[in-house]
Amino acid sequence: MQHWLIVGASGGIGFAMVQQLLTQGHRVSAISRQPQSTTLSTPFEIAHTQQALTWYTLAAADDTAAPMVFAEIFASKVDAVMLCQGWLHGEGMLPEKSIKQLSRRALAQSYEINVIHPALYLQALLPFLAKHEAIKVAVLSAKVGSISDNQLGGWYSYRMAKAALNMLVKTSSIELARYNKAAVLFSLHPGTTDSELSAPFQKNLPQGQLRSAADTASRLIAVFAAVTPEQTGVLMNWDGTVLPF
Repeated sequence: MQHWLIVGASGGIGFAMVQQLLTQGHRVSAISRQPQSTTLSTPFEIAHTQQALTWYTLAAADDTAAPMVFAEIFASKVDAVMLCQGWLHGEGMLPEKSIKQLSRRALAQSYEINVIHPALYLQALLPFLAKHEAIKVAVLSAKVGSISDNQLGGWYSYRMAKAALNMLVKTSSIELARYNKAAVLFSLHPGTTDSELSAPFQKNLPQGQLRSAADTASRLIAVFAAVTPEQTGVLMNWDGTVLPF
């Protein structure tokens, strides 16, 4: 049995990972901005919460309660950490097809969720990650954050934020390796997943590209199992291949 920390556990991919890990017999510490009572509903899920799931509610890593939460989670060995924060659209804001559509509001929202939130979590967790040998840490990113792979343009605020996130992970991985050479910290592209984030863009997808959240969770857990310290800092695809920056 492994001990996993899932941050952003109330989102589509985060919650699916919680479910998959519990099904596989692992222990899960979950953090989200939403309380457990609004996320867990089925009898199967509730039964597992009594055995192996501890749910914490935090708005951000710099909440006043955060140090106590992190200390409690890392009081026992943690094997893997997944940061699942992500934002693409909402409140009348959609991915930009042209730079003419770019707005300060969308940029600020995208950077807040896609960059600042995981940055503050990595900052707060680094002292703990440095002490847990062979720990594996992934931050949910996106292939569209790859600068060299960008052939279509558009989606300005999301692409920019995910590119910045990849740099955050790369730089943090170098610092973590100074203290814990057996640790792995990497960006992880989940593929196109059936969730609220992708819902407005699913209509014209090629057949087979859209995967259920449960399928995505299973694939990401498999990536964790296979990733090695030599791959720290990379942008990893859902199938375990390394994507270009």
